Amino acid sequence: MKVLALSLLTAASASAALVEKTVEYQHDGVTLEGFHVYDDAVTGKRPAVLVIHQWTGLTDYEKMRARMLAELGYNVFAADIYGKGIRPVPPAAGQEAGKYKGDRDLFRGRLKAGLEVLQKDERTEPAKIAAIGYCFGGTGVLELARSGADIAGVVSFHGSLDAAEGKAATKDGVKAKVLVLHGAVDPYVPPAQVDAFKKEMKDAGADLEFVAYDGAVHAFTQKMAGDDPSKGAAYDEKANKASWEAMKTFFGRIFK
Repeated sequence: MKVLALSLLTAASASAALVEKTVEYQHDGVTLEGFHVYDDAVTGKRPAVLVIHQWTGLTDYEKMRARMLAELGYNVFAADIYGKGIRPVPPAAGQEAGKYKGDRDLFRGRLKAGLEVLQKDERTEPAKIAAIGYCFGGTGVLELARSGADIAGVVSFHGSLDAAEGKAATKDGVKAKVLVLHGAVDPYVPPAQVDAFKKEMKDAGADLEFVAYDGAVHAFTQKMAGDDPSKGAAYDEKANKASWEAMKTFFGRIFK
């Protein structure tokens, strides 16, 4: 595995280094390729975060978010759901994402494979693990929660909220605390889906925090979505910044 040291200057001009690794791992005979990053100035075990990618696979966007989390002191692993070398662009991205949305057992298997890599890392504090995801990945972290994954919390950024038939959360089956960061006018997640999800979580007895950002549509954290909300997906600077701060506050609560 190739290790790259990136020098970062703090506000006090002291030097800190992020260590980055490409990590190959397996699920059901399929080779997956994730991205591990941590700050080597932090010693010992620390809270850890699993990052799940959007519909085009593990890209520079998720790596950027992983670095941002590592700079906050977390041990971070960005998982690969699709497989090594599978990084589709639309419309193929929709077809690839659909494979996993249509087979939630496969989706959960890939999610748990990534989680296991993070759990086994020597830097991870086992009782302090969270998962975050964007769009397709936001759906993914909710699947982790529904599956009963024994982690501290999950954060869904503009993810779909629907449960597959027979895969809804069960009573007392959600161990992770759940934070959903949602675009209030996201056309891909209609109000009926929001209402059904909230009922699902309530019936399961889950610890749910749901935040909707006024005027935000789908993909509001992603600059590559453009700036035209009439298309249904667009970057929203205010919602992007607010949602990141909401995530940090949530981590402060679940990791205390």
